[in-house]
Amino acid sequence: MHTFRKKYRVYASPYDPCPPMTKKTYETPPQLYLGFQPYGLPQYQPPEALRQGTLWPALYAPYHSPYKDKYGKREADE
Repeated sequence: MHTFRKKYRVYASPYDPCPPMTKKTYETPPQLYLGFQPYGLPQYQPPEALRQGTLWPALYAPYHSPYKDKYGKREADE
C-alpha cells in the first residue's frame, strides 16, 4: 500500500559542525497514484469543492506537518 508521506535518510558527514537531522520527510501528490482519471469519479458539491481545493475526493490530500502533534504544538515547544 502506498503512503503520501515518504522518508529518507540524510547523509551525515563526520565533519558536520551541527547535529544532523537523520531522517527527512516529504509528501507526494495523489495524482501520482491515480493514472488516467476514470469516468464516473465521485465529485464534491461546488461549495465543498472550493473549501477542499479540488473537485474530486480522490485528489484531496491535506498537508499535515510531521513536526507538529495533533494539537498543533511543535516537538521543540514542550
